[in-house]
Amino acid sequence: MSDKSLLEQWRDMAYDQKKTREQLKSLWDAYFEVEKGVYEQLLAEPDTEVKGSVKELAEKYGMDVMTMVGFLDGINDSLKEANPIETMEEDTVVSLAFDKEKLYKNMVDARAEWLYELPQWNSIFDEETRKRLFLEQRKSGTIRKEKKIGRNDPCPCGSGKKYKKCCGRNA
Repeated sequence: MSDKSLLEQWRDMAYDQKKTREQLKSLWDAYFEVEKGVYEQLLAEPDTEVKGSVKELAEKYGMDVMTMVGFLDGINDSLKEANPIETMEEDTVVSLAFDKEKLYKNMVDARAEWLYELPQWNSIFDEETRKRLFLEQRKSGTIRKEKKIGRNDPCPCGSGKKYKKCCGRNA
């Protein structure tokens, strides 16, 4: 048995620098296919809480424990209550009760089109809500700088003076 946690083992395997690009692509392609299948099932009954040990859930969804650990790592930020993924073991009971809006936004943030475009979302959110959530998430990463007040611009306090002669005098 390894001294590393399941999560550390998963991350070592998934981000192994010794593997070739093709090996990593193969691993991730297989993972994404399994992940998609799990989300199809979860989204079919979005209000049903799925709970069980890591090992039980892996068996339920037809994957090995390491793949389930990767799935739990990916969904953890979208859950109503986060699982103890840093310390979990095969017999740790975890919940997959997710917040629908958070999950959708996190899929958009991850640019996982194969997930946020799943047809199951159509029965959860109408098209307008999906568009709104999509745009909210995309805009949340955009940094907008406020227009800087020039020395000779009118002062924003409304005095009618130039900024340099009013509020900008001590700046």
